[in-house]
Amino acid sequence: MTVSLDSTLLKDSSYVNGQWLGDSVDFVSVSNPANGELIQRVASCSMDDAQAAVDAANAALPAWRSRSAKDRAALLKRWFDLIMLNQNALGAILTAEQGKPLAEAKGEVAYGANYIEWFAEEAKRVYGDTIPSTGPSSRIVVIKQPVGVVSAITPWNFPNAMITRKAAPALAAGCTFVVKAAKETPLSALALAELAEQAGIPKGVFNVLVCKQSSAVGKVLTQDPQVAKFSFTGSTEVGKILLQQCATTVKKTSMELGGNAPFIVFNDADLDEAVKGIMISKYRNAGQTCVCTNRVFAQSEIYDDLAQRLKIAVDLLKVGAGHDEGVEIGPLINADAKTFVQELLDEAVAEGATVLTGGNEQDQGDLFFQPTVLTNVSTHMRVAREEIFGPIAPLIKFETEEQAIQLANDSTVGLAAYMYSRDIGRVWRVSEALEYGMVGINEGLISNEMAPFGGVKESGMGREGSKYGIEDYLEIKYLCMGGIDK
Repeated sequence: MTVSLDSTLLKDSSYVNGQWLGDSVDFVSVSNPANGELIQRVASCSMDDAQAAVDAANAALPAWRSRSAKDRAALLKRWFDLIMLNQNALGAILTAEQGKPLAEAKGEVAYGANYIEWFAEEAKRVYGDTIPSTGPSSRIVVIKQPVGVVSAITPWNFPNAMITRKAAPALAAGCTFVVKAAKETPLSALALAELAEQAGIPKGVFNVLVCKQSSAVGKVLTQDPQVAKFSFTGSTEVGKILLQQCATTVKKTSMELGGNAPFIVFNDADLDEAVKGIMISKYRNAGQTCVCTNRVFAQSEIYDDLAQRLKIAVDLLKVGAGHDEGVEIGPLINADAKTFVQELLDEAVAEGATVLTGGNEQDQGDLFFQPTVLTNVSTHMRVAREEIFGPIAPLIKFETEEQAIQLANDSTVGLAAYMYSRDIGRVWRVSEALEYGMVGINEGLISNEMAPFGGVKESGMGREGSKYGIEDYLEIKYLCMGGIDK
């Protein structure tokens, strides 16, 4: 179906220094993955435009960081209010360009806005310290100051929230911000810029770049010496390249990279609740989330029962275009994503896995993939070792608690993990032993603005959200005062 989008929020060029850049010799074509319809052509910015954005952010920095925290908080709160006032319109744009169901898209808008509201409050709670000195003539004071200009590159799977999770703490701390939005989903980012301008956020403080070829623009954001901090959400492979680029100027970095989340179900678990947890963790956004369940480990006594219960729940999922009523699974983002997921499925079946449900082509469109459950999966299969980013749930059998921990930790990444058990001792033992930055215990939906989001190992560094999230945008300065007793 063709959906009418709010023209006041639907922009067609990058936003730099309080201005829409306008025409370009090249364009990014944004299409609806559900039907291939063109939504908008967005002017592709150049390397010079990216440099102008960094220059503008640097020029705006002194005035922005000198504002009181209360003043910055008030502007952020106004931005939050405008986002929530336009939640339906923003959700419609998000669904059109990304494909996720409309209810889910509107939920993302609210989720993203919550970070702005949270950090508006945290701006007023950046506290320092006094430390006992070495003698009566000196005093030791620690203060915290904004790092400076912050640049970021964000992904297509959460085009609204991945920006607000970075921009909100940056602006709250007194930093200015430049973000390169994903070329697949730039419209949500540009709509946020429009609302930031309406909220009164000064020119140069919040800048959004859209480009067709990202490598040259990425080098500006990672290597310009005016940029003090760089933040990235995306694959581990790309994150490593960007870290190397940031090393040329020794930038402060935060990285939220790939995942391979285990979902462990023990014999004593509430299986109905476990299935609910798998459904929301695995199939949200058609499995295209960095914290979604990638491997389901079920203890031997309940393995078959869990598989059948999961099959029943998955068979009830409605697949279709995100704007259609009642849809729960939308399309994958592009043809490459569809091909990759199909390859993982085909290889697993060839190696002995059984398709319990799903695995067939969908007739809604080229990019739809039927929600699938695989049994008889072994840990050597690619579907169990690589991040799927699609609606396939592979089930793996285990025997003991120790084996579950070993299998779950057998990964180079460590973003999110999940476990279901009603044994309080086991909950503590397993959650402490899991090598992951976040663990959901009898809970499949763990991300919120009040909690620190991030991983360990090759899943990255730094945290987004919570009181810890603003620390990545602050520098600690030690003041040593002498001559006090004179």
